[in-house]
Amino acid sequence: MPTIISLSSSANPNPIFSPLQQQLRKNSPTLTINTCRSSHSSSSPISPTSYSYYFSSSSNSIVTRCSSHSASVVDTVEWLEPEVDDSNSDGVIEEDIKPSIPVRAYFFSTSVNLRSLVDQNRHNFIPPTSRMTNYVVLRFGSTKPELIGSGATISGSDCCYMVVFQYGSVVLFNVRDQEIDGYLKIVEMHASGSLPEMRKDEYEVKEKPTLDTWMQGGLDHIMLQYLNIDGIRTIGSVLGQSIALDYYVRQVDEMVGEFTDINSGMAKTGTFRMKRKKLFQLVGKANSNLADVILKLGLFERSDIAWKDAKYAQIWEYMRDEFELTQRFASLDFKLKFVEHNIRFLQEILQNRKSDFYEWVIIILIGAEILISVYDITHKSVTSL
Repeated sequence: MPTIISLSSSANPNPIFSPLQQQLRKNSPTLTINTCRSSHSSSSPISPTSYSYYFSSSSNSIVTRCSSHSASVVDTVEWLEPEVDDSNSDGVIEEDIKPSIPVRAYFFSTSVNLRSLVDQNRHNFIPPTSRMTNYVVLRFGSTKPELIGSGATISGSDCCYMVVFQYGSVVLFNVRDQEIDGYLKIVEMHASGSLPEMRKDEYEVKEKPTLDTWMQGGLDHIMLQYLNIDGIRTIGSVLGQSIALDYYVRQVDEMVGEFTDINSGMAKTGTFRMKRKKLFQLVGKANSNLADVILKLGLFERSDIAWKDAKYAQIWEYMRDEFELTQRFASLDFKLKFVEHNIRFLQEILQNRKSDFYEWVIIILIGAEILISVYDITHKSVTSL
């Protein structure tokens, strides 16, 4: 709102504005005052001369005008507020972006009973829209119908979403930090095969309705025009697979480390010490890890939602590339082949050891039989004499 400063003058305005002019010069070194003199007709009741003062400041973009046009001898200074420049340094006006939606993925068990989970949280269950049966979506908070539809956005509401997968992953959307443990405990009641250490990953979803394209990727986040239930399912499926794959990769890394130590010991001593039972355990662990990744995680199964709608196929493909699921599985498969090669090699050594043992047993038995035969012959010869 502009501020009006009125200064009275009886005859000559200069004495009035000189102090103002000096004060303005003190307060703003870059402020300049321009004075214009205008004449009036002799019939005018005001002073025959009037002064108009123009104050300008290049640094603050402030323009001030002082003019004398009233019937009474009053000089008016109108102070114009500086205009706010909403554009940034590049001249681009920043568009409104809604607050980001935090997304957190957890993996703390190898199996979850989805049926019992849904039975105890029936009022929070969102019915599926596809044939995928290895996960469920639960909604907590607002239950307004307009927030449930496939075209509704979750930002600005108090809705929290939880995507739970049968293979043990849990993905939380829009959940505050202090409430995470409470949501995870809901799943822990129906989980089995708890892990000694919980895996965790973080991500963000940003909504921008004025976005030119449907989606735009970024560092540890994805920007969408809006986020709905289908978007939650698509993003949650990729994050759930990623955090579970990270666990299985670490399991295989541990096996690779064990065989590396065995090979190092063999290089030094020329032999190794491992029980057959331990070796069989490693064989079972390697096979089960590969089966879990391919069958349980469904790493190579395309999302039904992505099949139906190209928009969600774009999200699905982008996030798979962002989290490098294909490359990480290729690395996992290569490590498993290394483990399989070492297992086969050690099995052959153990088999040779077993064969050698049996051979020595046979040799000993044959030697014993020869000795017994020689003894019998010698004994018969002595008795016959």
